[in-house]
Order: sequence, then structure tokens, then C-alpha cells
Amino acid sequence: MTNSSSNSQDKEPKSAENAVEQLPLLYRDDDIVVVDKPSGLLVHRSPIDRRETRFALQILREQLGQYIYPVHRLDKPTSGVMVFGLHSESASVLAKQFAQHQIRKAYLATVRGYAPASGCIDHPLRADPDRYAGRTEFGDAKPAITHYQCLAQYELDACIEKYPQSRYSLVLAQPLTGRPHQIRRHMKHIAHPIIGDAKHGRGRHNRYFAEHLACPRLLLHAMALEFSHPASGQRQRFVSPLTGTYAALVEAFNWQTAVNTAEHRLGWPKVT
Repeated sequence: MTNSSSNSQDKEPKSAENAVEQLPLLYRDDDIVVVDKPSGLLVHRSPIDRRETRFALQILREQLGQYIYPVHRLDKPTSGVMVFGLHSESASVLAKQFAQHQIRKAYLATVRGYAPASGCIDHPLRADPDRYAGRTEFGDAKPAITHYQCLAQYELDACIEKYPQSRYSLVLAQPLTGRPHQIRRHMKHIAHPIIGDAKHGRGRHNRYFAEHLACPRLLLHAMALEFSHPASGQRQRFVSPLTGTYAALVEAFNWQTAVNTAEHRLGWPKVT
């Protein structure tokens, strides 16, 4: 089963003036709910951002009128498809699939420079020091693997660093492991940092996209998620379309065809 949303709602955070905020639903049954998380929204409360008052978990609980069980996460600035359990049993089955790497995930990212046609980044990652988690030093390096393909390229007639033009690529990334900030750190590792990444990216390019291209967000989108339904065992795939400022940038760079064919480029087995 392949599911996608045709919701044209902008994926940027909604105004505080809206009385009731809701998340776009891609799928819902008695066991799971699949949503389209906007950029700029935390999944749940975090001591890292104590001033934040909006959380996907809380919004979804109020929207559905029931308890929701998180089984994975997306970074606050990342948009795209997420699945939640609607009871503890389904959440446990889904969490086990994530832990055992039985989930397929695919992301769209806009990166600096002309990325290679394809590649595999096999680069172990260490957890950063985290005082909230009681970790004062870097953790041990753990295996981290990301496959990627370059879908499209664009040359901007703007001198942002030392060259008269600036080059960018649209990349389809498939992480086989789930380390924190894995795609962001791996793209930096191969010298193609993601645009809008305040921690791992390039400040000049981030500012240019925000100020001149009206795109102030992290250009990383969780495009597709595939897993086995926790009750039926049937393989299901959900696809989240680009909307808002990211979609406008894709149109400005003439990348629509590349985005439209991205799911086909995944090479995943057909889901019936």
C-alpha cells in the first residue's frame, strides 16, 4: 500500500493566532496514525528547547482526542512523514522494527556544491556531549551508513563565498542506521552540507537562502517511510510531498521533475 497526501497546506509553523492547530494526517486506523510534521515543530518536550510551547505529540493528542505513543523522532527543523502508535502494543511492534532496522526511510536534502551521482557514506558517528542526558564527553563511535543519489543540480548566479557562481544539489538520502543528525553529519562529512543547517552547515549559504530566496528553514524533508503494519504485518509506504517554502524553491530551481520521480529512484520493492 502506497499512501501520499495531496494537502497543499504550507509546512511552515502556523501562526500563534490560530486557535486550534492540527497536523495533516496521511493515514489513520485503530492501531497507527501517520502524519506530516512541519518544519520548526518539536516532536515532544525537550530540555534543549525549554521555551518551546508547541509539540507534535501534544497537538496530535488534542486533535485525535486520545493518547499517542511516539516510536521515533524527527529533528525540529526537519519536515515530513512520521508514524505514531495508537496503543502500547502497536507502538512496541513499531519500535522494535526501528531498533532492528526493518524500516525504510528516504529524505530529500538540498546541499551545497555538486554532489556525486551516488554513493555510500560509511562513517561511524559519536554522540555529542549532552548535559541533559548526563553525558559530559563524546560517546563511543557507532556504525552509521547512508546511501545517497544526486537527483538534480543548480548553479546560482551569486557570489556567496569565493566563486562568482554558487552550486547546489538535490539529494535523495536513505539512512540504513538512525544516529542523531545522521544525514546532516554525513553530508557535512563529504563536504556537501545541507542548506539551512545551523550546526553542520555553512552560515553564508544559509543566510543567502533565507534573505534572498525566502527559504529560512533546514532543507531536509522526510519524504518516505515504509514499515510493516503492527497488526496485519502488511508492508505499507507513506510519502509526504514538499510544500511551502521548500516547494517554492524546488520550482525556482526547476527541480519539479526530479522530485516527482524521487520515489521511483528509491529502488524499493513494490508495495501492494
